[in-house]
Amino acid sequence: MLEQLETDSKILLEKVDMALRKYKMHMVVANELLSRKEEVVVVTSNEKILVRQNKSLGVDDVESALIELLVERHAIYVENSDHLMGQQNSSLSG
Repeated sequence: MLEQLETDSKILLEKVDMALRKYKMHMVVANELLSRKEEVVVVTSNEKILVRQNKSLGVDDVESALIELLVERHAIYVENSDHLMGQQNSSLSG
């Protein structure tokens, strides 16, 4: 994961797209300077996910929601990787 901080949303998304390609990242957290404590955008190769702080739960920042999303997505990634490795091992042994 890579994090980008910028003041202009257009420049920010251009940098994020470049980082996804150049560094072969799976996701990039895009922060606009003025709203970075309230919301961020998590960008993957095929989606943009807006993550906001949850004031109704008394949370003053976006980190809790961001961590929850990242942990969930990482678990899915690992599960899919394990599944693919199992398929590859089955085809090699058969």
